[in-house]
Amino acid sequence: MSTYTLIATAAMGLEALVAAEVRNLGYECQTENGKVIFKGDESAIARCNLWLRTADRLKVVVGEFKAKTFDELFEATKALPWEEYLPADAEFPVQGKSVKSTLFSVPDCQAIVKKAIVERLKTKYKVQTWLEETGPLFKIEVALLKDKATLTIDTSGAGLHKRGYRIAQGGAPLKETLAAALVQLTNWHPDRPFVDPFCGSGTIPIEAALIGQNIAPGFNRDFISESWPWLTKDVWDTARLEAEDVANYDQPLDILGADIDHRMVEISRENAVEAGLGDLVQFKQMNVRDFTTAKEYGVIVGNPPYGERLGDRPEVESMYKAMGEVFAPYETWSVYILTSYEGFEACYGKQATKKRKLFNGFIRTDYYQYWGKRPPRNN
Repeated sequence: MSTYTLIATAAMGLEALVAAEVRNLGYECQTENGKVIFKGDESAIARCNLWLRTADRLKVVVGEFKAKTFDELFEATKALPWEEYLPADAEFPVQGKSVKSTLFSVPDCQAIVKKAIVERLKTKYKVQTWLEETGPLFKIEVALLKDKATLTIDTSGAGLHKRGYRIAQGGAPLKETLAAALVQLTNWHPDRPFVDPFCGSGTIPIEAALIGQNIAPGFNRDFISESWPWLTKDVWDTARLEAEDVANYDQPLDILGADIDHRMVEISRENAVEAGLGDLVQFKQMNVRDFTTAKEYGVIVGNPPYGERLGDRPEVESMYKAMGEVFAPYETWSVYILTSYEGFEACYGKQATKKRKLFNGFIRTDYYQYWGKRPPRNN
């Protein structure tokens, strides 16, 4: 087994959660803006793709170096051991980005990196004419930040938020990675009730069920690196067997997703069935104003409408006010609400115990946390 430098990319505000997941898998790591960096072998690549709930994707770092000229970029790229990653028939498109760097033309940087890799591989594989590129796919990225170039290969393919269960969605779907983060940022335990009163296509309840039964979020999908010759089928089989072994399918769950739109309730049910959780998560049509429960020590997680359009604001403000009144009697319940509406606490009628800045796509939001009374300790 070889050792690789790996980067788990993360949405802004989720780096600490991704780092905790990486450490839980047994790898020491450090965080930077938008990424978590660590070292691991081939099994780490398979395990992290299967298990990281809140990361966007996993990349292998091939090299890092300073580059202020195209010559420097070409020579330093060509000096890297590409033959250790790419077989002779590899298909390898190059993507790029440049931030605050002298080399600001991304298409030029992509073309130079591509040419340098081609030259390296032609020499190493003793190819005279051109490379066929008919084999497995390796998505390469050149990222320039303040004149430092980082060359990576994406091991995930489709983003890690694509779990494979979402067969339908509504107008403004929440990414699965953010939904998992919202659950992880609560005090919920699988033996307590969990309610999402604005479930949309069911993403938050489904992610809660996966967490509750310790099911690997990537268990139901494929990854681009499964076709690579140096990441063997044995490595993936071992990682998937481990995931199967630690899943707790016997853990009973009390999870409810509700939505005012009956069509979204049907979509949620379909998605839960696709995730293999059809019997575990309940869905029903309900207006949040009608919420009532006799249960205790539960958790409510909601991603309600934000009122981004001016015309929607009165309706949204009225709903936030109703939520505050409806949830107030349930002192043992904890409530967690994600919204971009800055006046949320005033409408809700109560200041949050804590709030955390998160980004829902490009929308800056706050996650308002209201902690309920703790359950009595068992003597």
